[in-house]
Amino acid sequence: MVTARLDHLDRDGLVAFTQRLVQAPSVNRPDLGRSEASAVAVVLEQAENFGWDVLVEEVAPGRPNVIITIDCGKTGPRLLFEGHTDVVTEGDPATWSYDPFGAEIVDGRMYGRGTADMKGGIGAFMFATRAVQLGGAFPGSIVLAILCDEEEMMIGVHDFIAKGHAEGVDGAIVCEPEGGEVCNTQKGAIRLRVDVAGTMAHGAMPHQGRNPISAAGRLIYAASEIEADLQATHGDHPQLGLTYLTPTHVSAGTLAQLNVIPDSALFTFDIRTIPGVDHPDLLARLRTAADRIESDLGVRIGFTALVDRPATDTPVTDPVVEAVAKAHTAVTGDEPFYGGVPGTTDGTILWRDARLPVVVYGPGGKWIAHQKDEFVEIDELIRCAEVYVDATVRFLGADS
Repeated sequence: MVTARLDHLDRDGLVAFTQRLVQAPSVNRPDLGRSEASAVAVVLEQAENFGWDVLVEEVAPGRPNVIITIDCGKTGPRLLFEGHTDVVTEGDPATWSYDPFGAEIVDGRMYGRGTADMKGGIGAFMFATRAVQLGGAFPGSIVLAILCDEEEMMIGVHDFIAKGHAEGVDGAIVCEPEGGEVCNTQKGAIRLRVDVAGTMAHGAMPHQGRNPISAAGRLIYAASEIEADLQATHGDHPQLGLTYLTPTHVSAGTLAQLNVIPDSALFTFDIRTIPGVDHPDLLARLRTAADRIESDLGVRIGFTALVDRPATDTPVTDPVVEAVAKAHTAVTGDEPFYGGVPGTTDGTILWRDARLPVVVYGPGGKWIAHQKDEFVEIDELIRCAEVYVDATVRFLGADS
């Protein structure tokens, strides 16, 4: 029974492991010599303590993926737990109330960069899987994907899929912090770089040049019109809200002088979409607007999609969503709240490229990621591990 397997959950060990994981400063800044390697070392030590066979694959120098498969040899479903070892920068440590990598526990909260996003999730699913394993043989298998580089280009999950590790998986639980919500849907994202080439001229003689800043302004305005049309067409998603095309950065030329029209401009959009919004069509509409501006102003406009991740929408009736939702109720006594992920996770790539049903559920507040004084409640960390044990048993049919 589930209760017997929960008896094997090492709650104190989970908290101590999560502390060690947070204390490993695995900031995603390889340009500054910082990477996931320190956190992976902690994961490997714990896996060795559990007696697990581990596959380590270096995706980029010093940036490994860790894949662990627990299989009792009995036929059954294949469940994937997924998390990432990288964290965003801590920023200025002086602005924190606690050491960003101290993992101090104060009044029932563990503070530190990555406590919620998402080392708490990794700890919870590793210790939950160990509890399921110690509780006796089960059908099917559990795959733990502990991946690099979620916070930037998601090279870890792309490599994981390219090497065939997602094949045969029947459902994925992405263990990002969602504050107790069972998130069966998440927003898509396009990060678009726009380069405008114009012609330098004196500010007093603009007719002698081709102003890339004017072109940028016109394209940003055209994007706002496309945004309004998409919002009117697709409406306000009940879990995700509206589609947004947000300009996030603008720079002009290699030098800025008040009386000079620059020869180039660069700006970016952070585009967030909901299910039903077609990304190729959206980009085509922006391209059409850019073509018109090129013709009018004599500039050249180039697009580079740095990121293109789809919105996901797994039915609440899918077995992996049902397993998490029922486990949530069994452990907490509360009915599940089906939410949406406002950002994007590795789950968008698992959903698009591996065709996996995905649910996102993990310890930590939904809005706490990337902020100073990031924390996870100790009770919630343990509760999520308990939910993972229950959900695994339900999904695999381990005790039926």
